[in-house]
Amino acid sequence: MTATTDTILRGDATVLFPIKGTAPVATGEGVVDDITFRTIEIDALFDFANHARTRVGQAVLYRSLVRPEDAFEKVAAKQEALRELEQNKELLQSVTRLVQRAAQWEGDFYQLLYASFIGLMGKPANEQELGGYGYDTYQRGIRFLLGLAEDAAALPAPKSAYLKDILAAVDRFAKSRAGALMRGPVYRTEKTVVTKQEKGLFTPALKFTPTLFKPVALSLAAVAIVVLVNVLPLLLDIVETIMPALWLFLLPVALTYTPIVGSFDRDGCIYPLRDIYRRSPEVQEAVDALGRLDELLSFRNYAEAYGPPMVLPTLLEGPSHRFSMKGARNPILGKNNRYYVPNDAALDGHCLTFITGPNSGGKTAFCKTVAQIQLLAQAGGYVPAASAELTVADRIFYQTPEMSALSDGEGRFGTELKRTKAIFLATSASSLVVLDELSEGTTTQEKLEISANILEGFHKKGNNTLLITHNHELVDVFQEQNIGLALQVEFAKERATHRLVPGISRVSHAHHVARKIGFAKEDIAKYLEEKGI
Repeated sequence: MTATTDTILRGDATVLFPIKGTAPVATGEGVVDDITFRTIEIDALFDFANHARTRVGQAVLYRSLVRPEDAFEKVAAKQEALRELEQNKELLQSVTRLVQRAAQWEGDFYQLLYASFIGLMGKPANEQELGGYGYDTYQRGIRFLLGLAEDAAALPAPKSAYLKDILAAVDRFAKSRAGALMRGPVYRTEKTVVTKQEKGLFTPALKFTPTLFKPVALSLAAVAIVVLVNVLPLLLDIVETIMPALWLFLLPVALTYTPIVGSFDRDGCIYPLRDIYRRSPEVQEAVDALGRLDELLSFRNYAEAYGPPMVLPTLLEGPSHRFSMKGARNPILGKNNRYYVPNDAALDGHCLTFITGPNSGGKTAFCKTVAQIQLLAQAGGYVPAASAELTVADRIFYQTPEMSALSDGEGRFGTELKRTKAIFLATSASSLVVLDELSEGTTTQEKLEISANILEGFHKKGNNTLLITHNHELVDVFQEQNIGLALQVEFAKERATHRLVPGISRVSHAHHVARKIGFAKEDIAKYLEEKGI
């Protein structure tokens, strides 16, 4: 199913789930850890990719990005489902209608699960309180899943295993006890709520009808009155005699009918039923199944809305990580941006890739593009490129320079080295690692030596490691051994083209940048002169 076995809807929850409720895992426990999550801007990536119509669809998409799949078979299964929807227009239209209909009723179901019903006289104090006894919310809420099951059963039979698995989850709900209770009839026994099959022939029970108007009870009362009038006429004289006192008795009964019946149905039927639905694994899986369907449609919709070409990457198998793309754009920066400069990359068999060049040339944007495309691919979606081939990474790491905390005795160098060590220990040959500089906070010679040792370790592990660096001497060390691929930012007339080309940048544009922002040597001298210093 997914990299995490948790469903979005949880049986122990007492409030509605947040859309961005999935948290990244600790380093080494999943594909993306907390620091990488923040660095490659997964929240922004989600906002770019989110075209889901349902709340659970958005939550499932977010979960897929925060905790992407790490198995080839699972990513391939999602891709197979997307291709089937592309090719089978009837199925696509039916799934779209299903999701649209579910989106209309979804909120009612969550209100049923989590709202408090405070009666007719109470005043709601917050969004989780609703007036009334829950009758209307109950009827609208169960319509959500009953409608989902009905629409899923009417879909054209899919061929892909992923879509079959989704529909099987909805079918399990339809056949479950929770599904039977939603369809009704429901009976309230002395201890609990049961289906007609569970009640037994001689078990005393009241049939639950989600309305204050109880036809059976009122009909029995009317019949009783007719019988009393026709069979026992003498009672009329008695009734006439005691009528003034009888009204004093009947009026309070009439006034208390609504709160008595409403409270009984709410506390004895609606609340117990919604607790059953909330804790039902079949309900949780059915809601998740809707989210997974909506996620597939979201992938299609964002691919159509992006503008430039989007493709499903070709998945490769093998013992080490490989990544190749042509005409790739950054998912966030390249959306509907006709001025964005695409790049190619062939990280296949090099293990180490060195990216050099001045600041603001596109080094970081390129590396984030690689990491974000890898992540989108493992979520099962389309990527912004003319073509892309990659293996499924067991880990995606992105390290940037960090400032040390006051409590950290090792300083900046030690803080960064701890992070690098954690990444190194957690990686395998199937990992993708991006390092934005290494060994900051130490001398130039020590930086060169320690960085070389670290990179040699990553090279021996065999994973794809990208290093952003201004240290061309470090790149020379490995190029002299014919190790790794060297890319540099292309410049034309001191202006970055934002293309990466083969080679090592040995020219600093620091003075150009300083002049651009007005803080070059001459700017400082002018400032001091103006102040008379």
